[in-house]
Amino acid sequence: MQARAIVADDHPLFRSALKHAVLGTLGDNILESASFDETLDLLNIHQNIELVFLDLNMPGNHGLTGLTVLRNHYPDVLVVIVSAEERSEIIKKAIDFGSSGYIPKSTPLPVITQAVVQILDGQIWVPEDMLSDVKHLDNSQYKTFATRLELLTPHQFRVLQLMADGLLNKQIAHEFQVSESTIKQHVSAVLNKLGFNNRTQAGVMFKSVMSTIEGEHMSDF
Repeated sequence: MQARAIVADDHPLFRSALKHAVLGTLGDNILESASFDETLDLLNIHQNIELVFLDLNMPGNHGLTGLTVLRNHYPDVLVVIVSAEERSEIIKKAIDFGSSGYIPKSTPLPVITQAVVQILDGQIWVPEDMLSDVKHLDNSQYKTFATRLELLTPHQFRVLQLMADGLLNKQIAHEFQVSESTIKQHVSAVLNKLGFNNRTQAGVMFKSVMSTIEGEHMSDF
């Protein structure tokens, strides 16, 4: 039987609860991962994955970085954020950056089941009691950046990540094992697609929107 989904969360109890909630919708062959690197490994092995439930702050994932990596590298895979973080601005930002839904870990299991059905039906799901607040938030700056981010190739996206980490062209070239002139071309393409004049602006914006959500912790479910 082919797996259709990955539950990516470092808390075994929550993974088990979430799998139980979506059993009737997705079947029982649901894969699990406890780190972002494990999630990427599973996606590389299993080409038929349709849906990833992604914890915002699991090991290897920081804030929205994991979401943007998955959307950039696996555009046909739906990504649903699961998190103990319930601030409307975080939910809005996740949706703007391509999440197909946002499920707080406090959500009752029957509601999670309904949410997954709606997401697989092509709808974007957020908790009903937060919907109004999320809709009225103005994240136009982030939305524009998210749209432009989708234009980057996987290589260019990785270059942007390394730029944001403060690496110089020479260091990035070493990472990719290519010439520095090749990296300069990548950097130029990244800045052009994102609409920035220099790498500092691009790095600051990337860090701003991808920063770790502080204070997130596992809540009871």
